[in-house]
Amino acid sequence: MTTHTVFFDEYTDGHHPIVGGKCASLGAMTVAGLPVPGGFAVTTHAFNLAVGRHGAGAEIWSHLAELDTSDMAALSAAGRACRQAVRDHGMSTDVEAAIRAGYQELCDRVGQPDVPVAIRSSATAEDQPDASFAGQQDTYLWIHGEDEVINHVIRCWASLYTDRAIAYRNDQGYSSQDVSMAVAVQQMVEAEAAGVAFTLDPTNGDRSKVVIDSAFGLGETVVSGSVTPDNFVVDKIVFEIVKRTISAKEEECIVADGGVVHRALSPERSVEPSITDANVKAVARLARQAEKHFGRPQDIEWAIVGDTIHLLQSRPETVWSNKPRPTVSTGVNAGVGGIVNMLLNPVRVREKSE
Repeated sequence: MTTHTVFFDEYTDGHHPIVGGKCASLGAMTVAGLPVPGGFAVTTHAFNLAVGRHGAGAEIWSHLAELDTSDMAALSAAGRACRQAVRDHGMSTDVEAAIRAGYQELCDRVGQPDVPVAIRSSATAEDQPDASFAGQQDTYLWIHGEDEVINHVIRCWASLYTDRAIAYRNDQGYSSQDVSMAVAVQQMVEAEAAGVAFTLDPTNGDRSKVVIDSAFGLGETVVSGSVTPDNFVVDKIVFEIVKRTISAKEEECIVADGGVVHRALSPERSVEPSITDANVKAVARLARQAEKHFGRPQDIEWAIVGDTIHLLQSRPETVWSNKPRPTVSTGVNAGVGGIVNMLLNPVRVREKSE
């Protein structure tokens, strides 16, 4: 395939190598009928053309070839030079034309000129079962207009070479030369509340629970950690809330004056629940559907507008999922919790040796 853009609703398994982990997940959820805001992937072909133009790739590899990522000064200088090389070389005219056409088609589909979008990285090493790479590359919110979309796609490409991304790839054993970058261009929703959901308890690995963090406004405050979110624990069998913690959320991330801003919350509103119990349960059910679809525990980003829940991302959970599963004879997950865990996720009972 040599296409430069792939809409999420056109996604097939064959697209996975050229759209990266994030876009593959968004495409798979869209095709499966899950509520994902519309959008398209700018494929790795587009990035590879950009990096290959006028020797940009050779320039980048020269900065990274012998880099000692434990040397902070050298890492910073190399990352800065790589990002500048991507920005300087830009993109080819055919790639630019394809992205402009894709954005205009998205506007037409939504019925809104200059529809606001999120520009999000989807590197080929991103959202893997063994390493999520979450937060290593950049995301840009509430971008609208063809020119700004083009500009921020290039900036997103350049973020493949942030200091943290270069160091993380090195630590995980990935070569920067073997990693490529796709980009998600996804319609933004003006969320009233948003957050994350894990389809297991991230504190202890309990797969019988869905754990949800939420806050007012866009999910940036939850993902970045700028607020302490509300926390809900939902039982996967009966979909009842078994634990809730309502936190003092000091600010919200909202859209104002054509951009994204952080606004302080009043003391009274800050301690109100950010979502209703009905919405908590609805998020948990959608998270469980995503888990069933992908066949393993998921780390999900979601947003709510009115009573409509949108799934913005789903990546494999990489901490507890990669640990050895306990057997019944170990005594782990004893009692009712253990029975529920076995019903949801059966494990082999270890035979006793004589």
